[in-house]
Amino acid sequence: MIEFRQLPDDHPDLAHSPILRAALLTLQYAQEHGSIGLTKTKAFKRVFVHWAVEYFGWPGKSAEEMFRYSKVINEFEFPPLEVLHFLLISLRLGRHYKGAFRLTKRGADLAGAPGRLFAELIPYFVLRIDHASYGRFDERPFGKWDVWMNVINVEADHGTTEAALFEAFYGKPEDWHTAGWREMAAFSCCVLQPLEWAGLLKETGASCSNGRSIRR
Repeated sequence: MIEFRQLPDDHPDLAHSPILRAALLTLQYAQEHGSIGLTKTKAFKRVFVHWAVEYFGWPGKSAEEMFRYSKVINEFEFPPLEVLHFLLISLRLGRHYKGAFRLTKRGADLAGAPGRLFAELIPYFVLRIDHASYGRFDERPFGKWDVWMNVINVEADHGTTEAALFEAFYGKPEDWHTAGWREMAAFSCCVLQPLEWAGLLKETGASCSNGRSIRR
């Protein structure tokens, strides 16, 4: 069974987790404002979605980029927020009540405790969520998290690429212009992206012929 180290609230590595930062900001926003308004379909209202786009500082999704082509953004158009909303409800850190998202006592307790929130949020997010459910493809890569994480922990220690990691598990990758691109995309979506969102991997360079440059 995979176990994550318990980190103190002031540990510098916590700052590298986009999903943790977004969770803290969301819990603190709900605490400060009393609640977050919901639409009839129980998504966050646009006023909060727009706030989240601006303040989450999500890698690759800056406010300038997000609002370049549309001034109106819904929750489902900002996937990190949609996933986070699901996580907070699933972990009972918040609940829907009378048309609003409100913190539970547990959520309020963790709003100012990054280390404890990391311990609750990240294992559940990485290991329990069906990552294909919010991706662009239905395919799921063959494998298990204990194998993926043990190998990636070694391979990415001094830097590697997306294609090299794929090859370590599944053999030489197909070119992105052949039918094999779907297997590579599924591995990226269901394994590498969750680790990046969790802050356990970091993209360090632009895409190249061997894929993104990645470090642990």
